[in-house]
Amino acid sequence: EDDVEKEEERERILKTAANEKMLKPTGRVVGIIKRNWRPYCGMLSKSDIKESRRHLFTPADRRIPRIRIETRQASALEGRRIIVAIDGWPRNSRYPNGHFVKNLGDVGDKETETEVLLLEHDVPHQPFSQAVLSFLPKMPWSITEKDMKNREDLRHLCVCSVDPPGCTDIDDALHCRELENGNLEVGVHIADVSHFIRPGNALDQESARRGTTVYLCEKRIDMVPELLSSNLCSLRCNVDRLAFSCIWEMNHNAEILKVRFTKSAINSKASLTYAEAQMRIDSAAMNDEITTSLRGLNKLAKILKKRRIEKGALTLSSPEVRFHMDSETHDPIDLQTKELRETNSMVEEFMLLANISVAKKIHEEFSEHALLRKHPAPPPSNYEILVKAAKSKNLEIKTDTAKSLADSLDRADSPTFPYLNTLLRILATRCMMQAVYFCSGMDNDFHHYGLASPIYTHFTSPIRRYADIIVHRLLAVAIGADCTYPELTDKHKLADLCKNLNFRHKMAQYAQRASVAFHTQLFFKSKGIVSEEAYILFVRKNAIVVLIPKYGLEGTVFFEEKDKPKPRLIYDDEIPSLKIEDTVFHIFDKVKVKIMLDSSNLQHQKIRMSLVEPQIPGISISADTPNMDIDEPERKKKKREK
Repeated sequence: EDDVEKEEERERILKTAANEKMLKPTGRVVGIIKRNWRPYCGMLSKSDIKESRRHLFTPADRRIPRIRIETRQASALEGRRIIVAIDGWPRNSRYPNGHFVKNLGDVGDKETETEVLLLEHDVPHQPFSQAVLSFLPKMPWSITEKDMKNREDLRHLCVCSVDPPGCTDIDDALHCRELENGNLEVGVHIADVSHFIRPGNALDQESARRGTTVYLCEKRIDMVPELLSSNLCSLRCNVDRLAFSCIWEMNHNAEILKVRFTKSAINSKASLTYAEAQMRIDSAAMNDEITTSLRGLNKLAKILKKRRIEKGALTLSSPEVRFHMDSETHDPIDLQTKELRETNSMVEEFMLLANISVAKKIHEEFSEHALLRKHPAPPPSNYEILVKAAKSKNLEIKTDTAKSLADSLDRADSPTFPYLNTLLRILATRCMMQAVYFCSGMDNDFHHYGLASPIYTHFTSPIRRYADIIVHRLLAVAIGADCTYPELTDKHKLADLCKNLNFRHKMAQYAQRASVAFHTQLFFKSKGIVSEEAYILFVRKNAIVVLIPKYGLEGTVFFEEKDKPKPRLIYDDEIPSLKIEDTVFHIFDKVKVKIMLDSSNLQHQKIRMSLVEPQIPGISISADTPNMDIDEPERKKKKREK
């Protein structure tokens, strides 16, 4: 009897502990200080009453309630994406009242969905106004004597740029040459955007508002007008361009002996892709000046990278994919994971070095109002899932410092499961905090965790990031190449600017992900149902989250479905594991899933995943069964929703 009582007592304690873990702090709204309303995208749910003018509008953002609107053109708006604005929300009404603003086009249409995506992520994307464009230089443009004041002429140097294929906004170029004393001179040359964008004018204000260029799958929303982004500020080859240069003298062990910053004029000798640069470095037959310069850069970059990693910089992983578009229909026909070459890493090392060198310089000059970028260390609790997941595969991940994390990730590999290390790095990425811009006078923690650097900023991409333009202005004042202005030295104004930049960067990231998700849906719409290998990233109480390496695609496989008998599920938070009937799932287990597009809800089409292997009676489906309920008519669904 004692044993039974002890067992019951133990169960009771476990239950109480579990329940306490589930407790969440709750509160009540007592007052609204400021309404955060904006125009909302979504679809009309037409009233069933004939001739009715009152209809409900369902926003695309699920957090927003439905809105009651009056319109006579409901029939024409059915199946379209529309914009609605809220007018008010009477106390006694279940829904807010609003009015129809604009018809965006057919749901599912690529142009329409891209517009929705931009509006919902608050990405400024209207064409640049005449007021903004009036501040662009008049064409034809060339470097004048006045432009050369406070500027070094470096057009004789063998400078080249290395970028992804098809890149038109070339921010950066590099050079490397041997000096007479046997040391190396390395230069990073960045487009001198702040020469063209003067503080406070309409062009400057619009760039500051946009904050960043947004790259969607088939569209680029520029931060600055195309004349600058793809032409006058783009460091294309064989044309004179204005630049801001960071030039180091280094020994052959990549140790910096001197650094200087100067505004300059350059003439790039070659615009290469990563693949072309790699080919030159590897080709024994090539020994021209550009190739020699690239080899020197590559050699130094390898040393810099090794040193950075020794200091504890993290090499994390994210499954990045690119779509191959059909040249006629512009629909995605294939997905390809991005391959990284040595030359990608070569460019990255010098960009990091330039950013760090500039950060030190502007902070020395302006300790109170330097615009810097920091990456906070995650709280230990963020790492719990990573540590547990590794432990379930008998690996130890240490997370007390960035260095110990980096080292234990390097050691964590399994000869029988080569992909495990990548999965661990993907999981580690999920534990990270967001890096943010801040003003040095308003903060005392400058450290950049991921790069293991005590100070960091953004200097190398002023065509596509507004933060870099401010950093260019600060650096120009520091070296006496340009004059200052009041807002540049006002730490409160800079802090406000950082707030907007952080918001825009976050939204750009979300918009990019949404664009990839939409194109993935188009891809599977044309491809039909497929079965693929997947790995478990997380286990939940009634589901597993899986990653499909082939498509870089993540999705959730649910085990409890409406109108189906519930399976026996046992979830263990400690291991973590999920037992379904008699099958146990752990993180990183390999499974096979079926992928299909679920179009039952027009507004929220989504990729659905079902388990194919391991086989669990009543749960798994065979790879070739179509799901009957996938294209369930919208009509039935609406009835149920009511």
